Amino acid sequence: MTSSPAPEPAGVLSAPTAADQAPHEPAGAPVGHAGTRVVVSEHACWSLSGWIAVAGLAVLLGVTGKLIVDFFRLAVDDDVPPLLLLSIAGLLVVGILLASTLVVVQPGTTRVVQFFGRYLGTIRRTGLSMTVPLCTKTQVSVRVNNFETARLKVNDADGNPVDVAAIVVWQVADTAKAHYAVEDYRAFNQVQAEAALRHVAGGHPYDDTSGAGTSLRGSTDVVADELAREVAARVSVAGLEIVEVRISHLAYAQEIAQAMLQRQQANAVVAARERIVEGAVGMVEMALGRLSEREIVELDDERRAAMVSNLLVVLCGESRATPVVNTGSLYN
Repeated sequence: MTSSPAPEPAGVLSAPTAADQAPHEPAGAPVGHAGTRVVVSEHACWSLSGWIAVAGLAVLLGVTGKLIVDFFRLAVDDDVPPLLLLSIAGLLVVGILLASTLVVVQPGTTRVVQFFGRYLGTIRRTGLSMTVPLCTKTQVSVRVNNFETARLKVNDADGNPVDVAAIVVWQVADTAKAHYAVEDYRAFNQVQAEAALRHVAGGHPYDDTSGAGTSLRGSTDVVADELAREVAARVSVAGLEIVEVRISHLAYAQEIAQAMLQRQQANAVVAARERIVEGAVGMVEMALGRLSEREIVELDDERRAAMVSNLLVVLCGESRATPVVNTGSLYN
């Protein structure tokens, strides 16, 4: 008779066994942007109008100036009370603390406020403001920026190497994440944009001759929208917002450019020939119909075939046709 395992006491959590964990997914090692640990996000920092601090500094300056005058007046008689010195020192310390609260925020910029390593908030109010004293105030621009990626050599969906570059328009949406979540949000944005460009360009062919699917050259709006979404998903961890992404340069790589140019020229010639033949057949059909309708001449099958042949040669030929006058019969 086997004994059943004793029940675990209530309130005690048992450690997961090796069977409970996936063999390819080690604990504590997240993969992907969803696993990034960003514990900071932007919020407003306490601030008031800076002119209140300016008024306080003016009052302190006046009182301190009067005490300094009294100090020099009493110093002549060597009768300076210690309380006067303490008052002057205290007013100077209060003035320094009050002056450290002042911050100027220009339009298009913000100030990330940090108090001894702790994030207090972001000041977006433009102009002169006052906040907590003895804080570090780092300027973070929220203006719209743009940059062009390097020209990357990527294999498209058909395996052909192409040179591609894109212009990325972006701005900072969350100043706290941009300042604390990544080391350098500008360099981070550029590298992630190039990675997204490689991924998107590799999923589409350079050109779609059938016209049924998307291509880098023919579906610019679709590719730009897909590229913008992928870049936005990659840089959201840094608090950045993507306004627009557009392909600025697209061409076959140098080693296959000549061959692809010949193929494009051949496709253009075939398309032009198809158009010419379609128009020539319509004109021949119209000519035979008019001749028959007006009863100008009766044509049997042989003469009709000869006329069709002559008209197609004249209409489809590249060089100018030279007519030959036949004075005899068609059957001689």
